[in-house]
Amino acid sequence: MNIFKQIFGGSEPVDLKNIIEEGAFLVDVRSRGEFAEGHVPGSVNIPLDIVPAQLEQFKDKKNIVVFCRSGNRSGQAKAILEQNGFKNVVNGGTWEDIKQFVK
Repeated sequence: MNIFKQIFGGSEPVDLKNIIEEGAFLVDVRSRGEFAEGHVPGSVNIPLDIVPAQLEQFKDKKNIVVFCRSGNRSGQAKAILEQNGFKNVVNGGTWEDIKQFVK
């Protein structure tokens, strides 16, 4: 299994496994209903449409990994966070991609 993931739109591969093992803040940006149907253990659900109102929850996190069903909404969430000054955000793609690295 390749632990390095080429992140959507990014030029540098990111070691998701290592970032997650180091305690990254795992944020599922799918709807509450999607999250209820299945999610990554230890992740928090902050749906994309409320990310701008929840910026306080992202402060002081060493690494932030956002993810969703396909990687599209998490890409939007990453852009919102970066526009608000966060530099340590990774678009992890799908929640299934992230789940494989969580123990």
